[in-house]
Amino acid sequence: MRTARLSPTLIERYWSDVALWGLLAILYAPLLVHWYDGWLRKSISIEHEYFSHGLIGLPFAAYITWTNRKRWQRLPQKGAQVQGWKFIGAILLLFAGVLYLSGVPDFVNVSVPVLLIGICLWLKGLPGLKLQGFALLLVFLATPTEIPYLVAPYTLPLQTFIAGSAGFLLNQIGMDVTIEGIYLAVGGRMVEVAPYCAGLKMLFTSLYVSLMLLYWTGAWRSRPLAIVFLTSTIALSIFANIIRNTLLTYFHGTGNDRAFVWLHEGWGGDVYSTAMLGILVLLLNQIEPYFSIDDPNE
Repeated sequence: MRTARLSPTLIERYWSDVALWGLLAILYAPLLVHWYDGWLRKSISIEHEYFSHGLIGLPFAAYITWTNRKRWQRLPQKGAQVQGWKFIGAILLLFAGVLYLSGVPDFVNVSVPVLLIGICLWLKGLPGLKLQGFALLLVFLATPTEIPYLVAPYTLPLQTFIAGSAGFLLNQIGMDVTIEGIYLAVGGRMVEVAPYCAGLKMLFTSLYVSLMLLYWTGAWRSRPLAIVFLTSTIALSIFANIIRNTLLTYFHGTGNDRAFVWLHEGWGGDVYSTAMLGILVLLLNQIEPYFSIDDPNE
C-alpha cells in the first residue's frame, strides 16, 4: 500500500507563511474581537465608536487582499526593488512590536496597520505595498484612535451652522425657536448641538463607504468623478445631519422624549445612517454616466 506524503518542497514553501499568519492571529485576534464587540454593542469609547465603519471595511480589505493573491505571488521576493525596502520593512515591524508591547490601547491599535505595512515591504518591497495599498488604507482608516477627540474642539463653526439651519427649518413650520450659537430653545426646552452631534461620525462613515464604492465600481480611475462624488458625499452628510438635528430638536421641544431617545441613542439612529449610506449608492449611479472611466486593460 502506498502512502501519500506531502512534498518537502511544498512544506518548505509554505511553513513560514503559516507560522507568520498563525502568530499574527494569536496576537491580534483578541484585539479584533474587542473592536467588533465594542462596535456592535456600543460598549467601546465614544471616540472609538467613530470607527465602527470597520465592521464592513475590514472584511472588504481582507477580500481585496484575497483577490490580489495571484498578483502578490507573482511579485519577486528578491532583487533591487525588494532589497532596498526590506530594511524599512524591518524597522516598521520592530516599531509595531514596540507599540504592541507598550500596552497603551491606542498604540496597540495603531500597531495593526504599521505591522501590515512592514510585512508588505519586508516580503515584496514597494511593489507589494502598492498592490495592497487600498486594503491597507481601509485598515488604517478603521483603526480606532483619538482623532475624533482631537478634531472635536474645532467643530464649533459646523455646530453653529447646523444649529442655525435646524432653527430655520423649525421656524418655517411655525415653531417658536430661539437660536443662541449652538443652542436652540424650543418650548421652554434647551437643545445643544454638541461636538459629537455635529455629524463627524456620519461624515467619517460616509467618506469611508464612498471610498469603498469608488473602488468596487472602478470609478476611482476617473479623478474628476472621484472628486465630485467625495465632495457630494460631504455635502450630503452635512445635510443629513441638519435634518437629524432638526428632528431631534422637534421631538425634544414637543416633549416626545421617546422618539428623541429612539433617534438619538436607539436603533433609529442606525436606521437613519443606513438609509443615508444607501443614498450614496444611488448618488454614484446618477453621476457616474457623466464621466469617462479609464479601462485598465487598454
